[in-house]
Amino acid sequence: MFLFRALFLLTCSCFLSKQILEREFENTGFLCVWWRGGGKEGVCGERKVRESSVNRIFPSFSFRISSPQIVSQCRPTRKSIMGVKFLQWTLLSLSLLSVITMWYLSFSSYSVIKNVNWMYFYEYEPVYRRELVFTFREHLTCSTQNPFLVILVTSRPSEVGARQAVRATWGEKRSWWGHEVLTFFLVGQQAQREDNMLTLSLEDESILYGDIIGQDFVDTYENLTLKTILAFRWVTEFCPNAKYIMKTDSDVFINTGNLVKFLLNTNSSENFFTGYPLINNFSYRGFYQKTYISYEEYPFKVFPPYCSGMGYVLSADLAPRIYEMMGHVKPIKFEDAYVGICLNILRVNIHIPEDTNLFFLYKISFNICKFRHLIAAHDFSANEMMRFWQELQRATTVTCP
Repeated sequence: MFLFRALFLLTCSCFLSKQILEREFENTGFLCVWWRGGGKEGVCGERKVRESSVNRIFPSFSFRISSPQIVSQCRPTRKSIMGVKFLQWTLLSLSLLSVITMWYLSFSSYSVIKNVNWMYFYEYEPVYRRELVFTFREHLTCSTQNPFLVILVTSRPSEVGARQAVRATWGEKRSWWGHEVLTFFLVGQQAQREDNMLTLSLEDESILYGDIIGQDFVDTYENLTLKTILAFRWVTEFCPNAKYIMKTDSDVFINTGNLVKFLLNTNSSENFFTGYPLINNFSYRGFYQKTYISYEEYPFKVFPPYCSGMGYVLSADLAPRIYEMMGHVKPIKFEDAYVGICLNILRVNIHIPEDTNLFFLYKISFNICKFRHLIAAHDFSANEMMRFWQELQRATTVTCP
């Protein structure tokens, strides 16, 4: 509505400006442009025109008359005629663009559902359950262990460097404060199926490290929700003894020690879900495809409260409940908002940390004290992650307030 009104006012102002200009020069049929010294006014066809009249509308214009005094007639210049034509075409283009934009908004808005009801996505039967085949499985048998924390990292098959950076930095150590922490990577199938060399490389990587979990779906941004469903399924079926689960991305820097401390100080180990909170986040209907979602896929104006997919943490008791709910809830493009829908149907509230310096959705500059304090920070390359981790390990003498 705000955009509609703004475009309407813009169109009105353009036509109004045109009417003022035409009325100012209605007896002349042309523009008189001043460009040298002399008087500040002239007469065009027996009508007096002041410089301020034109400058009020178009400050870059000036009068041009053949004499510094009042003259009986002014001749149009080629520049002035071209200026009028340019003005007319500009006004016409703006008007046409405004009409198209208003039509698009009016046409699309008919399917918006104002009253939010998350049961809109719910089906009584688990019609959305997909039993995809595992293409890679971890070597460590999580079902026979009791890890305090399991970190599941979404990664594309081609992101070998990012996985290596995680293994060499925050994912290397397996025990923090006497509590076991396991890290695994979630992958799909390479989009270009004919890339056999990459498939063989991923198989070798899986054999070497034993920390890759994969399923048979094409690994694209649009299928990130399938990868998240994979995460909850794997925890439910193969790692039921974990106490906490974290889902994160391969470009996120995790301070694993701080995360373990944070969870140890948490009062509740049930119905616990936290991360970077997104409250009253609006669904985007514009032209940027990555964040666009159609009305058919998601008819509501706002998303439910949820935590950003760059890194959220939950108590293990929630994992099987969310996975069970995923079989009944229609998947949408954004995996984190999809998890938020499941949580709202389960009537589980997200925990908003009192400390706002724990999760960072957007990239931040490196600071030793800030990185010592945070839990997760997003959007770092493999080289940055390695360098920041090394600087943190070396800065043992640095004291922070």
